[in-house]
Amino acid sequence: MDKTQVMAYFSLFGDNFPIDMVTKKLEVTPTETYKKGDLIPNRSVARYRNETSWDLGTGYQDSLEVNDQLEQILYKLQGKTSLINEIKEEYSIECKFFIVIKIENGNTPTLYLNKDIVKFASGIEAEIDVDLYANPYNDVTD
Repeated sequence: MDKTQVMAYFSLFGDNFPIDMVTKKLEVTPTETYKKGDLIPNRSVARYRNETSWDLGTGYQDSLEVNDQLEQILYKLQGKTSLINEIKEEYSIECKFFIVIKIENGNTPTLYLNKDIVKFASGIEAEIDVDLYANPYNDVTD
């Protein structure tokens, strides 16, 4: 049986900035990076990235608690609020948390953000973007 999955990631993104310098300053290895103008893989028609991005994510995990994935990211970025704000200002970039939920068989996860996550996101002026994908399921009633 398929299980509901949650993926969360934090993204620093903007027009053009030195990805390696951000990695060095944060002392955190990103899970994905790309530069403005890079070819987007696996497209039937050639498309190119319109921004540069440094991402730190969890990948999809079986979960019914969104907070669990966010805490994994927060753990790696904890205590780096002022550093992230310096990077944002120096390179004129933005930041955002993405939460992607694939709902299976009607099993919806809790969308709870604890106060540490809210405080951190507020401290770096990060937006939070939530995508939901509800796969069909059969509701069998007798």
